[in-house]
Amino acid sequence: MIENRASAKKTAKPKTTTVAKLKVSAVKVASKSRAVRKSIDPEARRQLVAAEAYFLAERRGFVGGNELEDWVAAERVVDSRLEQKQVA
Repeated sequence: MIENRASAKKTAKPKTTTVAKLKVSAVKVASKSRAVRKSIDPEARRQLVAAEAYFLAERRGFVGGNELEDWVAAERVVDSRLEQKQVA
């Protein structure tokens, strides 16, 4: 029985790991999109990200606990769209 408990503890991932990964991901998005951010008003970009995050939350039924994930994903989507418009 002790072995089962030990193996169960090894497979369980703490929530802090997920939060830490999201923070690292947010930093990568921020550094990657500096050029994009300079080309658009920060308030306009924030509004676009907020709208996109809302739609992501809506798609998953507004279940709480994923707000940071939604925001980071929305930043990626918005920055990608803005980047594509700059290239075109």
